[in-house]
Amino acid sequence: MTAPDTVAPEAPGGPESAEPAALAAAAGLTFALAPGHRVKVRKGPGTDYPVVRLLPEGSRIQIHCQQHGERVSGPYGTTDLWDSIAPGQYVSDSYVHTGSSGMVAPSCTG
Repeated sequence: MTAPDTVAPEAPGGPESAEPAALAAAAGLTFALAPGHRVKVRKGPGTDYPVVRLLPEGSRIQIHCQQHGERVSGPYGTTDLWDSIAPGQYVSDSYVHTGSSGMVAPSCTG
């Protein structure tokens, strides 16, 4: 696997009373991948899932939802959070600079 970038996401606009995860998803925020890494996109939330594609160095992703899966260690720590970037496409949150150790998007499982 590869790592994410350390660039902070753009600040969402909107009411302060809304949940941060809902604001991030609604605002279409993008998050940077670790510099110097090509990140594997997998079919599900774990390294046992097949690789769908590789994201090039310097990529930014939009996180549609997040879910718990296999624990992975990367440049941004160890986590079991996986970021869904499209249907059937997941990257480990340990390679994405979200500025948070928790969820920044709604849960994929509802």
